[in-house]
Amino acid sequence: MLAEMAALSNQLATAADLAALPGDRRAEIIHGAIVDKASPSAEHGESQLAFGGALWRRFRREPGGRWPGGWWFGNEVEVQYETHEVYLHDVAGWRRDRVPVRPSGRPVRTRPDWACEMLSPSNARRDLVDKFQVLHRNGVPHYCIVDPLERTLIVHRWEPRGYLVALTAAAGDVVRAEPFDPVELKVSVLFGLEDDEE
Repeated sequence: MLAEMAALSNQLATAADLAALPGDRRAEIIHGAIVDKASPSAEHGESQLAFGGALWRRFRREPGGRWPGGWWFGNEVEVQYETHEVYLHDVAGWRRDRVPVRPSGRPVRTRPDWACEMLSPSNARRDLVDKFQVLHRNGVPHYCIVDPLERTLIVHRWEPRGYLVALTAAAGDVVRAEPFDPVELKVSVLFGLEDDEE
């Protein structure tokens, strides 16, 4: 019995293991280990809501009209990149021209075209190193890192040798941030520091 328990504890976790967790537990699988995702701070939660909302208002529609449109968005959607890599991104997006039907299910197995993580002291290494490597290996075109405490935004663009920093910005800046560069965005709006006038 002890040997069986030890063998089970050495197995790498999969999406099925996440599905078996209690419904209120927020967790991911990173390098085969189940990792609890810490409850967000007030700054983290406000930034996540404001950031996702600003993009959703401008880009969720079918292409055309006042805004460019053409994206599906989700926050804290389980995305499986590999058997033992399942992430609960703060915000993720899929281009409708590549993914014509809204991604569904748990986990989503269609890789996003853009993923965004809000940094906190408890998850910085995972977001800046572990996920960074896996997202690059799986060809995610853009990976965005947001620091709610420092109020900074870093956009990374996929290149064959690694992610290239495509943009760095802070509250007060107005940017055209890939892949949403058809529209100017106020960074302060993305952090919930300023009203969105659009």
